[in-house]
Amino acid sequence: MNTNIIGYWDKKKEKLKERFPVITDEDLHYREGKEKEMIEMLGNKLGKSKQELLNIIVAI
Repeated sequence: MNTNIIGYWDKKKEKLKERFPVITDEDLHYREGKEKEMIEMLGNKLGKSKQELLNIIVAI
């Protein structure tokens, strides 16, 4: 995950939960080295591609 996203992850994950109520805290729990898996799981859950989801995360 891009370091600028990591720095603001707490704020971004709250905005993601507001935008997509189906997302849980566990879905958004950041684990170092597991960013790819988290993005893939979120993308699958939301029906978004990896790039679409990354664009959403950066934009919020």
